[in-house]
Amino acid sequence: MSTPPPVDSHDEPVDENLPARDDLFANPGLHEHQWRPTDVDPKAEKRAERQVAALFSLSAICTVLLLVSYFTIDSDDTVGNLGAQNVAFGLCLAGALLGIGIGIIQWARKLMADVEIVEYRHPASSSDEDRAATIQALNDGLEESGIGRRPLVRNSLLGAVGLLGLPAIVFLRDLGPTNAQVTENPPFPGSGLEHTLWEKGMRVVRDVVGTPIKPAEVEVGDLFNAEPEALFNGGEDGEPLEGVALQVGKSKGAVVLIRMEPDEIIPGKGRENWSVEGIVCYSKICTHVGCPISLNERKTHHLLCPCHQSTFDLADSGRVIFGPAARPLPQLALAVDDEGYLVAQSDFNEPVGPSFWERG
Repeated sequence: MSTPPPVDSHDEPVDENLPARDDLFANPGLHEHQWRPTDVDPKAEKRAERQVAALFSLSAICTVLLLVSYFTIDSDDTVGNLGAQNVAFGLCLAGALLGIGIGIIQWARKLMADVEIVEYRHPASSSDEDRAATIQALNDGLEESGIGRRPLVRNSLLGAVGLLGLPAIVFLRDLGPTNAQVTENPPFPGSGLEHTLWEKGMRVVRDVVGTPIKPAEVEVGDLFNAEPEALFNGGEDGEPLEGVALQVGKSKGAVVLIRMEPDEIIPGKGRENWSVEGIVCYSKICTHVGCPISLNERKTHHLLCPCHQSTFDLADSGRVIFGPAARPLPQLALAVDDEGYLVAQSDFNEPVGPSFWERG
């Protein structure tokens, strides 16, 4: 084992504009250096190296166990009131990260260089010589870490860190099917990016209570939340949707209704018959990042998103007039059925919610 380097070495470059260091600090306050057992005992050094490698190996084992638990534990199994799979994921991931973290700490405390350094501050920006010295110091630190001459530590660390990437790849399976797969075989009514629960003739009903709406029941200036009637009787047996199906349908089908004077509406091209007696209907989902919006400026007919202040003009086809949103609010074409209730002419003619890469 090499002889420990002298502690009180001061051979770094000195700024000529500074006074002599003895005039600055006669005693910088350093205590006498205490050598660690691993600095003077080769057996202790090897023992510490094996300990660090063991911690990295433990991390790798925990990562493998995490992957095994993903495939062997059913998502419906429980441990007490907790999901067994989630418990296994948490314990294994904690072990993997702790193994790497504690291993690096032990490596730094027992095996990396251990010397005291006094650094004098300079009032000016770093010179080219200082920058070169810094790069040299970084290279020296890499050399002092021993990563090049300790293959056991280096390889066990690389293996543990490399394995940690595998769970992320495996867990991508839980993102679900692609949009094309969902569109072809939707698991819930209105699933996929292209469609919602709305369809021709579906009534617009009040949120929460589910009662249908007649135009005469809406006052000028009123704005309220509404939903497609299918949320309340959209099941295959005519029963209300529940669970995931309800959340999927509501998250995409939620709308806001507002009534204004008919002559205040500026219909977009092809939207001349999308309103009923001054009542217009828009998606409630902001086109920026998908926040639900309903903050209405009654006099201006501007709808404000509370998340990032995107503002839409409901009198002008939901046009963006302020904020980060890049698209107008999707508008739902309205009509009246034989019983006088508001209904949709069709589904939205564009995807609702924030933009995504498949949109032209």
